Amino acid sequence: MRALNEDTLVQQTTADYLRDTLGWNSVLAYNDETFGPGGTLGRYSDREIVLTRYLRAALEKLNPGLPEAAYEEAVRQVTAYSVSQSALATNRDKDALLRDGVLVSYRADGGRLKKERLRVFDFTTPDNNHFLCVRELWVRGDLYRRRADIVGFVNGVPLLFMVLKNVSKNLRDAFDRNLKDYRDTVPHLFHHNAVIVLSNGVDAKLGAVSGAFEHFHEWKRLEESEPGVVDMETLLKGVCGKAALMDVFENFIVFDDSSGKAVKIVAKNHQFLGLNRAVAAVRDRVKRQGKLGGFGHTQ
Repeated sequence: MRALNEDTLVQQTTADYLRDTLGWNSVLAYNDETFGPGGTLGRYSDREIVLTRYLRAALEKLNPGLPEAAYEEAVRQVTAYSVSQSALATNRDKDALLRDGVLVSYRADGGRLKKERLRVFDFTTPDNNHFLCVRELWVRGDLYRRRADIVGFVNGVPLLFMVLKNVSKNLRDAFDRNLKDYRDTVPHLFHHNAVIVLSNGVDAKLGAVSGAFEHFHEWKRLEESEPGVVDMETLLKGVCGKAALMDVFENFIVFDDSSGKAVKIVAKNHQFLGLNRAVAAVRDRVKRQGKLGGFGHTQ
C-alpha cells in the first residue's frame, strides 16, 4: 500500500467516487500488481495496455456462440498496432474499430468461411459493460516506465485517462509537466483513449489526446436548466458515469482534417447537452406536436 500524501489523496478520492457513486470497480495496482492469467489485471507484462482478460470475456458475452478463432482474431485486432504509424493515427483507427465493431473471418460448421462484426461494447445498455478504474498503473514504453494516476478501462480497453495533481497545483502544470511526458514516453497508452481528464481535485478539464491545453474544457452542468458549477464532481458525473462515457465515446468524438492537420475533438458540455436534447425532442415529436425548439451553435 502506497503512503498517502496530497497527490494520492486526490487519486483515492476520485477512485472512490468512481466506485461508490458511479458504479465502477476499482483496483490499486502500484507495486503490488502480479502478472499472468491469474494476476491482478491479467497482464503478462507492464508493456500491455489492453486488459485482454476482460476484453475476451466481453467479446464472448456480447457475441455468443462463435468459435475460439473468432474471439482470438478480435483480440488481436484490438491490441495490435504499427510502430510506423503515429499515435493519433492509431487512435483514429482504434476509435472506428471499437465503435463500429471488429470484422473477423472464421470457419463455420462444414468449413464454410464466414465474416462477422463483433461488438466490443454494449452502447444500448451501458451497465452491460465492465468498468474498471485502476490507480497507479505502471506502463513501460521503449525507453521509460511511467506510472499513470488513473486509467479507466471499459471491457478491458483504456478509454479514460486521468492526470491528478494536489489542490495547490494548477491544471496547466498537469498538462505541461505530466500529460506531455506520458504522451512522449508511453504513447501506446493512448492508442485506445477516448478522453483525458486533468484535475487537482477541485478544478477539472476534459480534452483529447491531440489537444493543446487551450482546447481542454470544463464540464459545468448536467442539465441545460442547471446553473453552471465548475468542479471535479460535475465533470465526473457528467462524463464518467457509465451511460455518459459510452455516449461521449459513441457520439461525441470526431477526427477533423480540414485544417490540413489531423486533430481529435471531444464535444464541449453545451454541445453534448444540446444535441442530446435535440435528439430527445425528435423522438418525442408526436407528443410535442412537432415543436422541437432550436439549437444554436457557433463554429
